[in-house]
Amino acid sequence: MPDADPVPFSDAMDGPMYVVTAASGGQLAGCLVGFASQCSIEPPRFMVWLSTANRTFRVASGATHLTVHVLRRDQRALAELFGGRTGDEVDKFADVRWRPGAGGAPVLSEVRAWFTGRVEDVVPGGDHVGFLLSPAEQSPPDSAPAVPALRYADVRDLEAGHPA
Repeated sequence: MPDADPVPFSDAMDGPMYVVTAASGGQLAGCLVGFASQCSIEPPRFMVWLSTANRTFRVASGATHLTVHVLRRDQRALAELFGGRTGDEVDKFADVRWRPGAGGAPVLSEVRAWFTGRVEDVVPGGDHVGFLLSPAEQSPPDSAPAVPALRYADVRDLEAGHPA
């Protein structure tokens, strides 16, 4: 059988995209994240992986809580802000409405599905570091019609504010 062109790993992993926010030392940060997943049912746990090149990683390293926002397909502009710009150069929170959540982690007002988790552990994983979260606060139930989640395929053309 002839060698077939391999499917790029990222194409096989067309998962949801999230904006993860953090606050520590009087600083706010947030970035677009595609590496994240529930990892335990009991106790409930969620792992989010942040690039060590990102300012969000540096702020999150001192944070007690992170907020994970589930983006909808109609929120590409928010993905572009948090994924295509770097907090080293731009105040990403200047043009979005937000409020402090548990541990001060910013909760973005225009995102209907989110949760804030307490950082339980930090796990090295190469060029990304995993933050193990236990739920501390979550968005209220939403009765609005469901909109599909923003997925990797929807933002694959986005130029990152920082290289991975």
